[in-house]
Amino acid sequence: MKVLLDTDVIIDFFLNRQPFAREALILWQANRSGQFEGYISAITPVNLYYIGRKTLGAIQARQAIEDLLTEFRVCPINHNILEAAHLSAIADFEDAVQHVSAVIGGLNAIVTRNLKDYINATLPVFSPSDYAAQLPVK
Repeated sequence: MKVLLDTDVIIDFFLNRQPFAREALILWQANRSGQFEGYISAITPVNLYYIGRKTLGAIQARQAIEDLLTEFRVCPINHNILEAAHLSAIADFEDAVQHVSAVIGGLNAIVTRNLKDYINATLPVFSPSDYAAQLPVK
């Protein structure tokens, strides 16, 4: 299954945001072990660096980007995706961009803590705990 992890889940992992970091770690490890194919939107590394450099410092934030790009595939963003996101029924533009990039990328689901922001999504949307609970046991 091809799954997009929303930026919030990735930031939870790298910044050890409690109480969310544990579920983010479970998903990171499940992706690494092949229980699903993990994807991120192309905006996720940008957001991670922007937030991470304030908390972790620039060097650690760049290392986090390297780790992220090693572990996850990236759904690209282009003019058509931005235009479709702008016209999307998803109110939050950043979430609309992630959703449209996942749809166009042929992904099967999105995992996010912001379920309400994806109320008009055309893909299945799971919370981190709900998605982790349905992963195959390895």
